[in-house]
Amino acid sequence: MPLRLLTSAALLALCAGAAHADFTLTLLHTNDVHDRFEPISKYDSGCSAEDNAAGDCFGGAARMATAIAEARARHDTSLLLDAGDQFQGALFYTYYRGALAAEMMNAMGYEAMAVGNHEFDNGPQVLADFADALDAPLLMANADLSSEPLLKDRVLKSTVIDKGGDRIGLIGLTPVDNPELASPGPNITFTDPVDAVQAEVDRLTAEGITKIVLLSHSGYATDQRIAEATSGVDVIVGGHSHTLLGDMEGASGPYPTMVGDTAIVSAYAYGKYLGELTVTFDDAGTLTEASGAPLLLDASVAEDETVKARITEAAEPLEEIRSTVVAETATEIDGSRETCRIGECAMGNLVAGAMLERVRDQGIEIALTNGGGLRASIEAGPVTMGEVLTVLPFQNTLSTFQVTGATLVDALESGTSQIEEGAGRFPQVAGLSFTVDPAAEPGSRISDVRVGDTPIEPEKLYGVVSNNYVRNGGDGYAMFRDAQNAYDFGPDLADVMAEYLAANTPYQPATDGRITVKN
Repeated sequence: MPLRLLTSAALLALCAGAAHADFTLTLLHTNDVHDRFEPISKYDSGCSAEDNAAGDCFGGAARMATAIAEARARHDTSLLLDAGDQFQGALFYTYYRGALAAEMMNAMGYEAMAVGNHEFDNGPQVLADFADALDAPLLMANADLSSEPLLKDRVLKSTVIDKGGDRIGLIGLTPVDNPELASPGPNITFTDPVDAVQAEVDRLTAEGITKIVLLSHSGYATDQRIAEATSGVDVIVGGHSHTLLGDMEGASGPYPTMVGDTAIVSAYAYGKYLGELTVTFDDAGTLTEASGAPLLLDASVAEDETVKARITEAAEPLEEIRSTVVAETATEIDGSRETCRIGECAMGNLVAGAMLERVRDQGIEIALTNGGGLRASIEAGPVTMGEVLTVLPFQNTLSTFQVTGATLVDALESGTSQIEEGAGRFPQVAGLSFTVDPAAEPGSRISDVRVGDTPIEPEKLYGVVSNNYVRNGGDGYAMFRDAQNAYDFGPDLADVMAEYLAANTPYQPATDGRITVKN
């Protein structure tokens, strides 16, 4: 039976005429929560208690707990899932690592989770500790863990959950480029997602499992490719690209997005939405209906008082650091992924400028940082250290090194090679300007590279500052690994940004055309 997006009346008619009872299941899902246990502002940054009381905040664990409980009450059979990247993005992670995330997920009753790239930010041990604390299974099909003793018995390729008398197969995916994105260590090999998914589907199908959900921390574009290239996957719950699907402003596509008979869903990021997809299968296990929408967790969703009290308690050790005002900004500093991963953005100019200013007297003339390292915007007014740490949560340090002009051009080519995907490798720069043509083939997109007012010289050695993650090959910058005179142990990037803001308060955010994007 081909999949139909049915009206309620049509679905009732179908059920009335069916020889066997259909099976209906509601998938509740989140992705890319990034330790946003407290409510967030419209900029995805911190939101004050006053603004929260005024109804101007979104999300937070307390609202999420209420939304999940209310959604479960609306549906006879539901399954709560997460598509990865619970870790990293707020001071909570710096202090608690994965412990608070596991506590909250257990309290809310999550039933399975895919391993995201940020789950590897502090290596296999932190992920292993998280797996031990989490009641739900962690899933990652496209990784060979046989040589990693910390994880080989703690992470599964897939699992089967009984729901309403039916068995649901769940498969997990993580980014294949994890070694560039995080710190998984040398013992794990990541494999092609299509082959990995099909292998698990075939195995589950052979065991009589006909209803299969993929938790895919791979990005919206990859999810569509997987749906086209595999058979047997009924639903893909996506993450990684922070994609919002639905009929609201800013959505990247419909909810669900249908590719063949596979329904793809994603619920943005930071706990701002709870995805709610209801699917129906016929007696043969064929998906016949898929409908729903992400639920916006705004002020209309009450905060669970028990969860709110626990988060307030957990935040107490962080308050002195977070509440310190370091500067003021005259207007909003745009650090959104929608701008910083496709072109010049004000936050990129701020961070790159702060980096360059800190080491300029060391003979450094160029700063380059990855747009994906910028995790939030900052609204106009006082800037707290907590906001700075939300923008730059990764505890990266300044790295200085020397490379040739030719290597810098290679770096810019790599940094812009996935611009159409909104990849985090997009370069934000200072002391440097360039033009990028997204319509050209990757590797041939960069032109008019200038250092200051002078065209770049391929053979000349330039002093560069970046962060230790990029300098060591993260986000596709492998050409920096062999840089000359590298020093990766400078001050924390968040401290550098805070000090620069303090020295230039009130800060005036700006873009100046240093990055030109054609077309």
